[in-house]
Amino acid sequence: MEAVIRVTSFLSADVENGNRTNADRAYDHIREQLIMLDIRPGDPINDDQLAAALGLGRTPVREALKRLERERLVIAYPRRGTFATMVDLTDLADISEIRKQLEPTAAARAARTATSQACDELSRLAAEISAVTDDDEPHEVLRKDVHVHRAIYRASGNPHLEDILVSLDAHATRIWCLFLDRLPGVADHVREHIPLIEAIIAGDPEAAAAQTLAHVTGFEQTIRSLL
Repeated sequence: MEAVIRVTSFLSADVENGNRTNADRAYDHIREQLIMLDIRPGDPINDDQLAAALGLGRTPVREALKRLERERLVIAYPRRGTFATMVDLTDLADISEIRKQLEPTAAARAARTATSQACDELSRLAAEISAVTDDDEPHEVLRKDVHVHRAIYRASGNPHLEDILVSLDAHATRIWCLFLDRLPGVADHVREHIPLIEAIIAGDPEAAAAQTLAHVTGFEQTIRSLL
């Protein structure tokens, strides 16, 4: 059965930028569906269906799928087609090892260098997640988690670090989504970002790094408790 494509809000905060191409827009849409498991692991991906759902041509969709293949979110087989990659739980340790090093670095850097515009965006997100309740739909709550991570990576001002962490967070989120129906306290997990954001806005790199490390470590421990 082919994946059913939903058009939802973009993960990236700058997707409405007029300089973005149709391939960029296709990439953002498809990537979110893959990360949130709206396109399930192992699902075949039909570029005609995607193009029709997104109101785009096949060429930008194919360009987007090539980018997603480099990120290991889809895999193409000759004469078989393109499929969403499986979620490999053995990747958890490897992903967590790198995130524990780089996420605190990004948060500390953001606390030192974030622009006023970045701080305004983080403040807006903090207000948004402070309103999250335990009764909110878990997938929508988790989308807010991804939005906050992306904003912090951008606020670090290091595009190379941002690219690495965006990729790692995508795979971590896919793991999280596998267990979402068994995870208690998803809203609490997302609200953990509030003191982190406050530390960044206050220009406190040590506190920002410590909050981030605790958050990433907690994610790994929570998933391991369910294995």
